[in-house]
Amino acid sequence: MGAAETPGGNLIGCSRWHYSRLHGETALLFTMRAHCLQHVPFEGLGCIEPWLVAARYEITYTRFFERAELPEPGAVDLLVVLGGPMSVNDEGEFPWLAPEKRFIRRVIEAGTPVLGICLGAQLIASALGARVSRNREKEIGWFPVEAPPADGAALFHFPPSAEVFHWHGETFDLPPGAVRLARSAGCENQAFQLGRSALALQFHLETTPEAARAMVEHCGAELQPARYVQSAAEILAATPEKYRAINALMAAALAFLCDSAPA
Repeated sequence: MGAAETPGGNLIGCSRWHYSRLHGETALLFTMRAHCLQHVPFEGLGCIEPWLVAARYEITYTRFFERAELPEPGAVDLLVVLGGPMSVNDEGEFPWLAPEKRFIRRVIEAGTPVLGICLGAQLIASALGARVSRNREKEIGWFPVEAPPADGAALFHFPPSAEVFHWHGETFDLPPGAVRLARSAGCENQAFQLGRSALALQFHLETTPEAARAMVEHCGAELQPARYVQSAAEILAATPEKYRAINALMAAALAFLCDSAPA
């Protein structure tokens, strides 16, 4: 970040800041920037948005369905890469995928926290040279994931088993150096971590009831009976407790990532 000068003449290493008057004194408030890569209008931040607002992040977007303009990697303090129905391999149909992957790789290499969700996780894997391909099973609906045994404070720890929301037909190989964080009966690689600051989740912890309804509305044609595909009624019958549980896991993952941010 570039240095900014305070009223007292001291330099601070922050590129985004402003002043506030409180009890007659000037206070310097810091604003971190969370940038979101959004691929379709109906897959948004979900429960991530109120978490970022509470943590005083400024939220900016690249909405590829409108305009494929990316910021400078150094201008981002947290990158969130959302889902979408396209494949990371569809560069011919979606030419912005190639520069998006290069951007993701540069942000990761800078040590900036990066969170990828579903397609976003696959984009992280592809950006780092791993293969993304059709999974042996589609997973759509509420199914459990399991966390393999893992040691160390440098890793994010999922509970031994958690029922989460899925909507994917492809999966990723693990990039070099990545650690698997979760698997399921239908998909071996459900989540991975690279270094201290990149988390890739094949499943959706950000989902709210409104988000689930939007996905069913826009992608309901995919709900063909299969071993790991639930009906629309089953998906939408999820209890508030299920959403609270996955949203709490999402908050824990965000707190973990933001603790990894460079000083």
